[in-house]
Amino acid sequence: MDNATVIVRHIDAPYQQESLTKFMPLGEEMKQEVKKTVYEIFDAAGGSALLKQSKEVFIKPNGIDGQPYCYTRPELVEAVIEYWNEHGASKVYLFENSTQSNATRLVYAITGYDKVCKRTDATPVYLDEEKTVDYTFRGRPSVNDNADGYINTTLPMPKFIVKNLCENKDKNLYISLPKLKTHSMAGVTLGVKNQWAFPAHNARGWDHNYNLAYKLVDVLGYIKPDFTLIEGIEGTIYGHYPVTALADKAVLPLKLLIAGSNVVATDIVGASIFGLTLDDVPHLRIAVERGYSEGITGLQDISIDGDVSMYTTRYPYDLYDCYPPDVKVIMGKERCCKQGCQNNPLTLLQVLYNDHNGKGGWTMVMGKGHDSAEIDSIEGQVLIVGDCAINEVGQRLIDRLGKKNVFLSHKCNSLASTAAAMFNLMKVNPMVFVPINPIKALYCLILSKLHGSTALVPSPFSNIFKTV
Repeated sequence: MDNATVIVRHIDAPYQQESLTKFMPLGEEMKQEVKKTVYEIFDAAGGSALLKQSKEVFIKPNGIDGQPYCYTRPELVEAVIEYWNEHGASKVYLFENSTQSNATRLVYAITGYDKVCKRTDATPVYLDEEKTVDYTFRGRPSVNDNADGYINTTLPMPKFIVKNLCENKDKNLYISLPKLKTHSMAGVTLGVKNQWAFPAHNARGWDHNYNLAYKLVDVLGYIKPDFTLIEGIEGTIYGHYPVTALADKAVLPLKLLIAGSNVVATDIVGASIFGLTLDDVPHLRIAVERGYSEGITGLQDISIDGDVSMYTTRYPYDLYDCYPPDVKVIMGKERCCKQGCQNNPLTLLQVLYNDHNGKGGWTMVMGKGHDSAEIDSIEGQVLIVGDCAINEVGQRLIDRLGKKNVFLSHKCNSLASTAAAMFNLMKVNPMVFVPINPIKALYCLILSKLHGSTALVPSPFSNIFKTV
């Protein structure tokens, strides 16, 4: 299979007839067709010839969280593992480092990846429990040298990734299994963005702003999948983290798989399913500009093995307008980055409000360039998101409202702090927010910590006690 070819395959088996607000496992007929199609795709790509010297296979799903439709379906993950078990793999690893505010071990329990590993004898790897090696974000200068440069240039990479996918990349087969999703901060989240799992949590909050696209491509400069298989049984619009109550608006049962050996080319085809181009997805444009696309400059350079003629609609990737009417959101007029302090908190706000009956009656401030009179009119409790806003108005609000009424979420995107604040402000129990038994959830969190997890996770009691 050459680097300019991308395979697109449709799944014909019937999809669930009930509302998508009820998230369900795949039916048996679809599950079997997904497996059959996965086998056909890998056979067409070269089958066991894709294995390298070690014959070990390293599989990266998109397991950011356990909320419906935001992670790679476990049925597909299992089919991929089974294929390589049957085609000469000596060992299969399933590895992930979930998004901020989550511990990977907990996400595996929610998604069922833990059970998949047990059934298939794959080894689960929780990257947040790994020691790290410092690499460098090198795509832009430091903010010390350029006002729009990186705030943080240190890229802490898990040793598991360094050893197996950097130092021994010529010996090991690395397969990426992203979910087909738009993204309100990145346009799409597919194969390239699937690698944002590799920086440790403590580095992800910095530059999750207008510099996010550059940093995504920085990671690609160190590591590229050998093969990318996008799971598009469903695709999400209005971003990557759909409100479950609005799933019938935000989730599309596309029933397709997209695959290729060139991750940038595969992502370009994935983006085109939503009607999006390189102009809509900065990190793919930058990847092309840096020469990481192996000569591909756009959709016109890609040979598509399959039919995509029916995908002519341009779908929205920014957030759906469904926020609590009694939460006032004040955005800075000089700068308020959608890639960080704007859309990450707004995503969580709409999920807690619509899916968990979160309460309003408070104010959220973000960005920089605020009107003093508007800030001085704030009453009650307030969440200040991002260092731009904290540095500009934080102390002013603390002096007037008192520290107990002001919640601070630092960096450009400190999702764990934002979640801790909103759990408290909106009276949502974080242990109920997690869609598994609370005792099991607490057990997973404790086990993660005992194994050295550095994941940034809000306190299980943050709805009761102010922690930020």
